[in-house]
Formats: sequence, structure tokens, C-alpha cells
Amino acid sequence: MDDLFQNPIGAATCFCAVYGQPIRHSGSPAMHNPALAKLGLDWRYLAFEVSPDALGQAIEGARAMHFVGINLTVPHKLLAIELVDVLDESATTWGAVNTICFEAKNDSGDWTSLGQLPNPATGKIRAKGHNTDADAIALALREDLGLRLGGQRVLLLGAGGAGRVAALKLAAEGVAELHLVNRTVAKAEQLAGEIAERFPQTKAFVGYPENTDDKIDLLLNATSLGLKPEDALPLDESKFSLSNAPAVFDMVYQPAVTPLLARANNADCRTANGLGMLLWQGAKALEIWTGQPAPIDLMRTALESHIYCDE
Repeated sequence: MDDLFQNPIGAATCFCAVYGQPIRHSGSPAMHNPALAKLGLDWRYLAFEVSPDALGQAIEGARAMHFVGINLTVPHKLLAIELVDVLDESATTWGAVNTICFEAKNDSGDWTSLGQLPNPATGKIRAKGHNTDADAIALALREDLGLRLGGQRVLLLGAGGAGRVAALKLAAEGVAELHLVNRTVAKAEQLAGEIAERFPQTKAFVGYPENTDDKIDLLLNATSLGLKPEDALPLDESKFSLSNAPAVFDMVYQPAVTPLLARANNADCRTANGLGMLLWQGAKALEIWTGQPAPIDLMRTALESHIYCDE
């Protein structure tokens, strides 16, 4: 894809970025830059290591420099709720922000993405928070594992930003049971209470299934454990055996085969990593910023090349 990057960066080049900590594992630049070139845009997509206490400053810096948008990954998705000017319905519904679109008013007085304005913005610029993760989770589970979520029993590891969105989306899709495991039990309890109030058709439990022989339909890791070689397994195998889960999805995508997925493969589970989720949430973010359909096939190829060929 080297031929896609012939135009040098100039004064008119626009920028997007992903903020996270850690960030060096991110596949977002590898996916977005070929897509931007394919769309004929003089844009570049960057990645920045940003600590939680500097997130507000980093967002304001991007606004001041007229960035088109920002993606947010661990640990920023909940923090950003309070740091943007306005929330899209998606962010309100799922309670987290993973995409920021910087907007200004067009000639008709309508708030419009900076990436869709014919000329540079001269007035007020606002930061609008979106959530593209929720739909991406359901799409990835359907496309990569063939799962229809209605009526399923799910064991979810992690109730933080990504885990909370996953739990709420799974409940909205009609899963029958959600077992919520989190290092901080109070956070899992709070999430279970929210699910009971918003989606009473789904039974939410805190902790592993009581019987170690209980079968579930899906084990989903929404923690960041697996990013680093020294990370512990996110699953306590003394409380749940992978042989009781026919499908395992790990939101971590770098490395492509995490320790959890390696164990799941040995247990003959169907497995998938977070590449599909990254693809679909990124495609939607790109469409929000550009107003154009995302080149999905190109983005998938670029991601697979980056993740699988670099290992």
C-alpha cells in the first residue's frame, strides 16, 4: 500500500488521532491512513500516549489545532464524558465516548464536522462525543464468531469503559444472562443494577457462575490483560473452565493470539480477537468525520497486514 502515501504533509493537511495509555500497540493508524488516502483526503492519522490526568489538555490541544477528530482507547472512554461539549445519542445511550468529532457551524448555521467544511473554521469549535464501540461489538461477534446474541448466556470479564459498553449492548441485544466479573466488585454491582433497571429481560449476576460445571455460550474479555507479555490471565480458571465456553472473544487484538485465546484454542473453543471490533468502530468514526462511506475491505486488509505480519 506504499503507493497510497505519495502526497507529502503540507500546511493544508488535516489530522486525526487516537489517544490512549498504552498506545504503541494501536492498529488504528495502520487502518485509517490507507483509508484516508483511498478517499482522496489530505489527512493523516496519528497516535499519542496521553495519561488520564492530561486528557483534558490533549483534547483542548487538538481543538486548538483544528484536528478533525480523535479516537479514545484505554483508559479514557469514561473520562471523556465530562470533557466534551456535547454528547451524541450513542454516547448518552452507552455511557462512554470513544470518538470525538470537532465541529463548527457551516454557512447555514448547522454544526458540521471540520472534515466536511469547504473552508477552515473561523468561529467556535465544539467537541462532540460519540460511541461507535457498541455497534462494533455486536457486528464483530456476529461476523467473527457467528453469534446471534438473543437468548445467550455470557461471561464478561471487565466492567470498565469497554466492559460497561459491552454489557449494556449485549443486554440491549437480548442476552438471557450476563455474569459480570471485575477486579472492583462494586463496579460490577453497579453495572448489574443498571442492567436490571434498563434491560430487565436480561438477568445480570456479579461474579462467575456458581456451579463450575455451568455452561455459557460466550466468554468475552473486555479487560486490557493480554496486552503485555507479563500480564496475568484475565480468567480465574479455578472458578470457570474454558471447556464450558464454546466461544471466546478477546477485545485485545495485539498480540493476535493472547494467552487467553491460546488457552481457548487448546480447549477447542471458537475464538476471535478484537480486530473486527476495531475495524467496525473505526469505520464508523471515519464516516462521522468525513461524511463518506468507509472503505471496509481496504481497512480490514491493512489491519490484518499490520497485526498478523508484524508478529
